[in-house]
Amino acid sequence: MSIPTNRIGVDIGGTFTDVALSHAGGLSTCKVLTNYSQPEQAILDGIAIAAEKAGLPLSKIGQVIHGTTLVTNALIERRGARLAFITTEGFRDVIEMRSENRFEQYDLNLTLPKPLVPREHRFTLNERMGPSGEVLLPLDQAEVDQMVQTVLAGDFEAVAIGLMHSYANDAHEKQMAEALRAAAPDLSISISSVISPQMRELPRFNTVIANAYVQPQVADYLGRLVDRLSESGVDAPVFMLHSGGGLISVDVAAEQPVRLLESGPAGGAIFAADFARGHRLGSVLSFDMGGTTAKICLIEDGEPKTANTFEVARTYRFKKGSGMTVSTPVVEMVEIGAGGGSIASIDQLGRIQVGPRSAGSEPGPACYGKGGEEPTVTDANLLLGRLDPDNFAGGAIPLSTEASEAAITAKLASHLDMSASDAAFGVTEMVDENMANAARVHTVENGRDIEHFTMIGFGGGAPLHACRLCEKLGIKELIIPPGAGVGSAIGFLKAPFSYEATRGLFQRLDGFDAASVNAALVELEEEATAFVSAGAGDAETTTRLTAFMRYSGQGWEIPVVLPYKTFADDDRTGLLAAFEAAYRALFGRVIEGLGIEITNWSLVVASVLPDTAPVTRHTSGAAVTPNRTRQFFDAALRKSVDAQEVERSAMTPGQSVDGPAIIVENETTTIVTSGFRAVGQGDGSLRLIRKGDSQ
Repeated sequence: MSIPTNRIGVDIGGTFTDVALSHAGGLSTCKVLTNYSQPEQAILDGIAIAAEKAGLPLSKIGQVIHGTTLVTNALIERRGARLAFITTEGFRDVIEMRSENRFEQYDLNLTLPKPLVPREHRFTLNERMGPSGEVLLPLDQAEVDQMVQTVLAGDFEAVAIGLMHSYANDAHEKQMAEALRAAAPDLSISISSVISPQMRELPRFNTVIANAYVQPQVADYLGRLVDRLSESGVDAPVFMLHSGGGLISVDVAAEQPVRLLESGPAGGAIFAADFARGHRLGSVLSFDMGGTTAKICLIEDGEPKTANTFEVARTYRFKKGSGMTVSTPVVEMVEIGAGGGSIASIDQLGRIQVGPRSAGSEPGPACYGKGGEEPTVTDANLLLGRLDPDNFAGGAIPLSTEASEAAITAKLASHLDMSASDAAFGVTEMVDENMANAARVHTVENGRDIEHFTMIGFGGGAPLHACRLCEKLGIKELIIPPGAGVGSAIGFLKAPFSYEATRGLFQRLDGFDAASVNAALVELEEEATAFVSAGAGDAETTTRLTAFMRYSGQGWEIPVVLPYKTFADDDRTGLLAAFEAAYRALFGRVIEGLGIEITNWSLVVASVLPDTAPVTRHTSGAAVTPNRTRQFFDAALRKSVDAQEVERSAMTPGQSVDGPAIIVENETTTIVTSGFRAVGQGDGSLRLIRKGDSQ
């Protein structure tokens, strides 16, 4: 299968919708404000602008790749379907009991998040499968028929079915689903043995519930999008980026929308990983800051760190444990409410705090002049001279310095007895410290030393803040790629077609049953290959196998990458060695004398992408001629400095500018603080190096 020449990547964010059009002449990009009532309208508007820039008729676009926050937002805002949940007798309260862990130990008034399905809409069946798939209690057809009538009487829009141990035997789930489909063909039905066929009932139930909750809304949205694209003249197949960093068809996305939870941020991680490979960087911290959130991801050896569980819709200060854990393949990252539109306020102790509330695109920051009255990070950056009010978004969105000053004065400065500029500095310093703390925690949790990483910054807000983060974190090198302002959308164009199939299959290593493992792997490969072939055709593919293993008695397992092959019973020695190597890499040691268990298997089939060409890297070069000189506030020096303003297009390979400097382009602005020097690279990226460093 050949890749079309003209491809569109579209990322809908909380504030902006980013569009990147790859064509024979290069890359055309644009940012438009997100339309909350009709998200597809912003996509159509952005595609029209990018195609016009490229001089390309819409009919010549051969492929559309899309990522969206629609699923995440629907879960956070509780805007899903009226939902029923059917489970095994005795387990209706699993999703409300949660894991029984307190995510804030000392908060005496701690309130647990309410489940997506209220108790009166959770129903049970008198049936039971065993952990090995044996039928312990058969499901009576008369009870199935009665459950169908109960669901129909409840006027539900969707049904989630999660029965005990259905990952080992899905017969009862299928029996219930088939009866519902026969009685109500238009009813959205999700079963856990398809959506998340893995051990542990809590994440499995959460995952199938989340899928069913958003399925009608996502299916409707994707249907509208495909229809409106066709009506506008874009008669091209649409693919979605899933949370694990690969492409799936729009039909699969409509059936399993839970796989889209982190589709936009995953595109950013792919974008950063591509540049990490080009620059031959082994340890990279990906920093993606948009209008609503900031995302931080570790990329090692050119690949983003991934996981098979993810926590969505955290309710308590983005604290781990306060959200809903779902089992779906995901690029592992930390996400905090720190973006250009994040609102600054004063807490009960009289301190400036930033986020997680955001002004979004409606009404947006005060400086947009669309009715916003709350001070945001963008307003603070404008007051500190880091943004040009006449050249924001290429001049498409004029900014009002007066409106920013009025908002910051009214909401912050007047209450703190300080000037508007001092309050603005407080806002940016607070948001930078929040992001730096998140990066420190994320790297420590993964056993890494952050000072040895190179940062790659992208998104509309990251180039404004990345230098300051490097100063706080002790990082000596920063890469700002070309197209950084629309990095996630460009990342979509670099993603492979991929699908991860999973299966719960519990075994002790000393009783390893190769026959049952091989039978499961054949089914997983067939499942994954069928989904990938739908988009990639007969393209060359790779296969990656992961076993999730633990010591007996431990509460959680670790991923162990294994060679994909037909296993024999005597392969337990190799499995032991692989597990101990992975365990030692994470924890520095192994535990002698404990048994080892395998809980779940994961198999990923992905299309093969062309190798990333190595980049010619420059450390220094001839000084570029600036456009003009203007001032911005340098946080490390605690004062305003005279900075050279340079066009991004002037930063050709080997051209350099010493900070303080401001490098401007349509989608974003790069702030080079006084401690750094920026040098143009062979791939069009900017390499910011701490002055005096010998790299």
